[in-house]
Amino acid sequence: RRERLNGHYEVGAFVVGNTLSSIPYLFLISLIPGVIAYFLVGLQKSIEHFTYFALLLFVTMLLVESLMMMVASFVPDFLMGVITGAGIQGVMVLNGGFFRLPNDLPNLFWKYPMYYISFHKYANQGFYKNEFEGLTFPNPQQGANSSISGEEILRSVWQVDTGYSKWIDIAILFGMVVFYRLMFLGIVKLGEKVKPMLKKRVGSSKKTSPVVEI
Repeated sequence: RRERLNGHYEVGAFVVGNTLSSIPYLFLISLIPGVIAYFLVGLQKSIEHFTYFALLLFVTMLLVESLMMMVASFVPDFLMGVITGAGIQGVMVLNGGFFRLPNDLPNLFWKYPMYYISFHKYANQGFYKNEFEGLTFPNPQQGANSSISGEEILRSVWQVDTGYSKWIDIAILFGMVVFYRLMFLGIVKLGEKVKPMLKKRVGSSKKTSPVVEI
């Protein structure tokens, strides 16, 4: 704030610098635990599938940081910022398609619009598509020699929208990152204009208020 008041750089430079400086750290803390978790649970052992897994995890973490930066820009207190950000993400988790399947969500509010603006929806579906597409599993419900495709499991069991590619899910998440960062930029720039006006108005009201002597 002191460097900004001295005119060293504008808010846009701060947002860009903040984003670029956080990318290496977020990449490492998504890649290192991602390697451990991916191979520990026995997911598909291919470079393409692991690259998608790590990239989706990285974009999701970048999105969460962008969301928290936006919350921090209009919530002045640190504790209230953490509570507000956790509350927003908690609501998104509830209707992201993990705890409740999409068809089980109440249409009012929880599915329309929250299900479609929750980033957990696209993250979960991207992970599901990355793991199940192209595989075939035995289906004992239909007989000993019958099988079921991974795409059918996605549609019938997890109720995943398979009408578009898993890379579209990453593109949507990246678009959300840009949207939250732009909102963060807009809130900070608006705050710079509004706060001096409020201070002037409060100061002028104090000067013009009559003093009653007893």
